Amino acid sequence: MSNRPTVRFLDRSTPPHVVTLMLLAGVSALSMNIFLPSLPNMTAHFDTEYRLIQLSVALYLGVNALLQIIVGPISDFVGRRPVILVSMALFCLFTLGCIYAPNIEIFLVFRMAQAVVVTGMVLSRAIVRDMVPQAEAASMIGYVTMGMSIIPMIGPAFGGVLDTAFGWQANFWVMFASGVLILILSWADLAETSTTRGASFKQQFSEYPELLKSPRFWGYSLTAAFSSGSFFAYLGGAPFVGSDVYLLSPSVLGFYFGAPAVGYLAGNYISGRYSVRYGINRMILTGTVLTLLGMGTSLTLFNLGFGSAEIFFGFMTFVGVGNGLVLPNATAGMLSVRPHIAGTASGLGGAIMIGGGAALSALAGILLVPGAGAFPLLWIMFLTSACAVASILYVIRRTKLVAG
Repeated sequence: MSNRPTVRFLDRSTPPHVVTLMLLAGVSALSMNIFLPSLPNMTAHFDTEYRLIQLSVALYLGVNALLQIIVGPISDFVGRRPVILVSMALFCLFTLGCIYAPNIEIFLVFRMAQAVVVTGMVLSRAIVRDMVPQAEAASMIGYVTMGMSIIPMIGPAFGGVLDTAFGWQANFWVMFASGVLILILSWADLAETSTTRGASFKQQFSEYPELLKSPRFWGYSLTAAFSSGSFFAYLGGAPFVGSDVYLLSPSVLGFYFGAPAVGYLAGNYISGRYSVRYGINRMILTGTVLTLLGMGTSLTLFNLGFGSAEIFFGFMTFVGVGNGLVLPNATAGMLSVRPHIAGTASGLGGAIMIGGGAALSALAGILLVPGAGAFPLLWIMFLTSACAVASILYVIRRTKLVAG
């Protein structure tokens, strides 16, 4: 860690503090899942169907992916700080739109616009890569993305309680307050870290072919996409499984819903502690195998007739641990393929990851119908986990061939 630059909290003359980066990543995760226990009640409030209200997850992820494609090049061109500040201000505005939406159509429009908060997640990682080299970046990203594990761990439980006490809008008021606080913190602490600006916006986009021609970039990106795909399918389907299959109340569902985040916290800690020692590829392989084993065991227990809410949500901790090991290291890998365009790589890699997640989330919403139980979701998660293992094995094989 000795190569890290000097950092002083709330000092814009030094790089941002790790706490600021954690919270930037965390507010993006908060907006993604705090309201999920409220989906059944929101369905009733807007007098619509679950499949339509579930689009608040799938459409959000889809716009999230599209934004990541342009956020990277913009930040490489104009800098990280202005992009983050403008995005956080817009997020606050769009959150108010969700709160006061008179119908489901307007709500979904503002919900999609809320995806602008993804800037915090994308650029917190790019800022890390601005500051330190690859091996240390994997470690530091592991600590930064703890903000994406701690907050989701308590977010759904808190959201379920808020829904029970005050209604679904309370969750969006929490998002608004969080956005305002992060905007103020970013203004006070976030120094500019990008020192490679100067290329035009068109030139930044012209870097995409360079990334897309790299087998290692594709390998790391697809590994991250398939690994996180299990989690995004869970985001789209678990509220239905909890409320319609196991008849859980919003507060209980919120408590159970945080199971993957508990594992994600552990996985991120392990990544932060051991990525430098063991290397990113070994950490990624371990994470993908753990997820596959967890989903395979859960699916087996359900097929044997031992399925329950406790089994379903309990084994989701394997998904969390796996993602905690995979995502920081796969991100460091994809950003280091072409370090001079780290922001662009973060955006494009994130778009591949989140775009796949949006499709899987929508698929889960389509397949989960009354009477199907949890099986469609478990099969989706198992198959995507197997694809993640295959992707990182390709990267490892490719690396050995190049080294040889």
